[in-house]
Amino acid sequence: MADFGASGFPEDEQQFWDLINETVSAPCPNHESLDNALRSWLYLVSNGRDQYLGTEDDIANCSQKLRESSIFCANQEYVRTQIIYSLLQEDDLGPLHAIANFLLLDGRLDEETFRRMVGEGCFGRLLELIKNCGGRDRRLHRLLLELMFEMSRIERLRPEDLLQVDDGFVSYLFQLIESLSDDADDPYHYPVIRVLLVLNEQYMVASTSAATEPESPTTPITNRVVKILSLYGPSFRTFGENIILLLNRATETAIQLLILKLLYLLFTTAATYEYFYTNDLRVLLDVIIRNLLDLPSEMNVLRHTYLRVLAPLLAHTQLSQPPHYKRDQVLSLLEILRGSGNIHFTPPEPTTLRLIERVAKTPWLSEEEPESPRSARTLLLGSLSKSQSASNVSVVAEVTEKPGVKTPSRKSDPEHEKKDELRKGGSPPMIPKPRTLKPQRSLPEVPKHRHGVPMVVPPLPSLEHLKEHEQGKKKVPPKLPPPRRWAKLKPGNSGGEVLGIPDGVSATRASPAS
Repeated sequence: MADFGASGFPEDEQQFWDLINETVSAPCPNHESLDNALRSWLYLVSNGRDQYLGTEDDIANCSQKLRESSIFCANQEYVRTQIIYSLLQEDDLGPLHAIANFLLLDGRLDEETFRRMVGEGCFGRLLELIKNCGGRDRRLHRLLLELMFEMSRIERLRPEDLLQVDDGFVSYLFQLIESLSDDADDPYHYPVIRVLLVLNEQYMVASTSAATEPESPTTPITNRVVKILSLYGPSFRTFGENIILLLNRATETAIQLLILKLLYLLFTTAATYEYFYTNDLRVLLDVIIRNLLDLPSEMNVLRHTYLRVLAPLLAHTQLSQPPHYKRDQVLSLLEILRGSGNIHFTPPEPTTLRLIERVAKTPWLSEEEPESPRSARTLLLGSLSKSQSASNVSVVAEVTEKPGVKTPSRKSDPEHEKKDELRKGGSPPMIPKPRTLKPQRSLPEVPKHRHGVPMVVPPLPSLEHLKEHEQGKKKVPPKLPPPRRWAKLKPGNSGGEVLGIPDGVSATRASPAS
């Protein structure tokens, strides 16, 4: 470890950043000096995270300085190897935080780092650290969850890695979501959910590759995510609510696929048919309808996955019970996806058409449905082989997308509608000609005479004239209103009583003048 002099650790923030810059810019002609520089950087970051590095962005700034330095650029493989080995051997929370932050940043910029970590056995180490540091350091715990998620969605895990995941670890993640479900500032919900989603994907890939790869273990690997939900689903329903919310908000295609893969397993496993609340299923159906209508024509992979999930959702869950939720909207969706009479949706390719017909065969959708010209098309689909029409786990498991790719929207990009028009054989819309503004007409002049008599407009008095007029003229109070007329004498009244005259007023005053 480098010697920082008699002053010891930096006394202020400016001195701290100066030492960081000095450490990463030091010349390192050999591995010994390179190791000293890495130890000095690790010492500064791990001891300064509570004093000068209050946020994860501050620690990421230190990692960025190391990654952009000459130390890393000239010795990338050596630096990565040393930091990965430090992750496998380090036990102190401070250095582990700095190491995990650097590996997360470096792996997002270069996926080879994550592949290297899987090959070196870092998954089992992260599993151990997540179990042990949850109650000791929340910042590090969340960072380790994010590192496990990013590493596992880039590289397929080894069978021995998945075998290290036990029921206790998966239950711990579900319990973590439940215990913090009422916290509005909960930092764990999405990191924990993403880890469970990527573990489910790894289990699906492992189960589909077991039959084709001879080196796979003879004993099938149990999908412990689905197992825990099958046994204890009612105790962990907050997780289900959150993945529907995440699907509703997700703009990244890879995240949507991860959620849809788990939903497919839940809706095709009898023990989890009714895992979700009915209201949550209705929200999910609304989200699927909206996303299918919004997908551009070229997003066939994501469209297929949505349709594969939609069929068991309608057939196996509470939505199959009356009153059937949005039956007309679902039928309208299928007609639109078929391209029937809609110029904005091109005719689907065979896989999409087959999946549409599979959804249309849901019993409560096909009941009382009027006959249509689709009968010939259905007969054609019926001639397809069983392997072609079956939607099994292997097809869903093999669907992938690169991290960070955003799902395009049909509404936000007008070019998609233009392309659809061109595919239908139509011509592109004409560009309107620029508008030419006519000169504004002047208002007519006010006539200076009326009926032949010249009109003289008196000049407006000045402010001084008004003030002099007000000072020289005594203000006169307003005149009293004329006396009120009282009611006349009632004819035939011999007593001389007056009707309508208030008390104290003489009759003569009220009588009219003779």
